[in-house]
This record gives sequence, C-alpha cells and structure tokens, in this order.
Amino acid sequence: AFRVSPQPGVPPEEAGAAVAAESSTGTWTTVWTDGLTSLDRYKGRCYHIEPVPGDENQYIAYVAYPLDLFEEGSVTNMFTSIVGNVFGFKALRALRLEDLRIPVAYVKTFQGPPHGIQVERDKLNKYGRPLLGCT
Repeated sequence: AFRVSPQPGVPPEEAGAAVAAESSTGTWTTVWTDGLTSLDRYKGRCYHIEPVPGDENQYIAYVAYPLDLFEEGSVTNMFTSIVGNVFGFKALRALRLEDLRIPVAYVKTFQGPPHGIQVERDKLNKYGRPLLGCT
C-alpha cells in the first residue's frame, strides 16, 4: 500500500493507477520490446483507494502485483520493481510505501541466510533493536 498525494488536478484514482503502472510495467517512453509479450500479464493493479482520515489530499492506494513480475528469490528485483523509479513520478506531490505484504508462495523462493539471526547479531555486536540494511 502506498500513501499518495496527487498533484492538483490529478484524481486519486488516476494517481493510484499511475503508481501501479509505473511500479510494474509502465514507462514514459515507447520501447520496442513492448510488442514481444502481453504486458497485461505483468502489470500492477490499483484495486482500492481510500482517503487518509485527517490528511487532506492524501490517499492510501492498494496495489497488487502478479508474482510473475518478480524474479524468484531476489529481494533486489522485487524492491527495484516496486519502489525503484516510481518515486520521481511527476503526477504525484508525495509518495510513500506504507505496507508491503509478500505472499507465502513468493517467500518460499528465498533460500534464507546460511545461519540464524543470533549469529548476525553476534557478528555485529548489535542486540535489542532492529537490524536495517543487512543481508
């Protein structure tokens, strides 16, 4: 789910659809490879949008992506697709990824670390707090 603040004059539904397209198969230019496959199979879809209570001109856009869009076992590919280029989109004043839910079927494609979190914490000597930016 994305928190979306559209530019003046851009309807929230259009902003949500633009986020879904830009973060999946959309591009600002014509690409010769577009005709090689059906993009409908891979594009993200904004299936619900609702106003943020108490925040004027802010909306939560719920976007679903087909699993075929992402390379199996690749966190980098998944995040590059979802949050890569979309944050520079001109139709939006602001955009923030608020929530991300990953289906179990996709989670199972990840091999995981060769050891557990305790070994990571011991190596880093960091305890009692989240570890961010670690692999």
